[in-house]
Amino acid sequence: MMRPDQHRRPLHRVITSLQNPTIKAVRALEMRKVRRETGLFVAEGASVLVTARDHGWRPKTLLYQPEAAEGEIHRQLVQWARQSGAEILEVSEAVLAKVASKENPQCMLAVFQQAWHTLPEPREVKPDAVWVALEEIRDPGNLGTIIRTADAVGAGGIILIGTSCDPYSREAVRASMGSIFAVPLAKIDRDGFLSWRQTWPGEVVGTHLAATEDFRAVSYRGPTLLVMGSEGPGLSDALTRACDRLVKIPMAGKLDSLNLAVATALTLYQIRGPHLKL
Repeated sequence: MMRPDQHRRPLHRVITSLQNPTIKAVRALEMRKVRRETGLFVAEGASVLVTARDHGWRPKTLLYQPEAAEGEIHRQLVQWARQSGAEILEVSEAVLAKVASKENPQCMLAVFQQAWHTLPEPREVKPDAVWVALEEIRDPGNLGTIIRTADAVGAGGIILIGTSCDPYSREAVRASMGSIFAVPLAKIDRDGFLSWRQTWPGEVVGTHLAATEDFRAVSYRGPTLLVMGSEGPGLSDALTRACDRLVKIPMAGKLDSLNLAVATALTLYQIRGPHLKL
């Protein structure tokens, strides 16, 4: 006999072929060109999808392997996807292995619409806020880690300046550990940023090898806009001149710089330290 709720539950299509149109479309999102054209991206793993759900995101498509996704949280995520009107596909282990990341593959993934924000208006910036501006960042792992750190310290958002790597690539999304759904992202060219920077209501701080101020000895005056240069070249001359203050992270070894994500994390925690409590 049919249960009362069975007639309301949509039937999931069990997919065993990589030639399925939806599977092919999800796999194509590995390419930046396709992500740019469609405005979509992929996120993997139940914990990451919980973060997306809790921040009000709605998936377009949900893929999962039923034999591996049997926990209560997985059932809740399927219900969330159903309520969001997403296409829900049960897939075989072999199919998911081809669609998911090669390293530490998950049993569940979803496709979302990208979200790009406008740069904040001066009246919207709180006195104790900190925003991060990244000039032509190249490494998606670094970018994802910075997004995660920005989330951890309660930063207002991240601004990508110029030609940057894609924050919605698999590598960046994975490195963000779900913070991609929590941290507002904006993008702008260098000239546009320099024009907008004139409206910033607080201090603009950059890290620079030629700086003479120890980043730990500075009294940061909020709201703070932290500007970080790309891996290798660092800040361009134009953005260096746009900073009110340049700071430096001291080092005892023979290296003259740190990994960009590490340097950004250290500086963010120094700026936000007074506002962070256990």
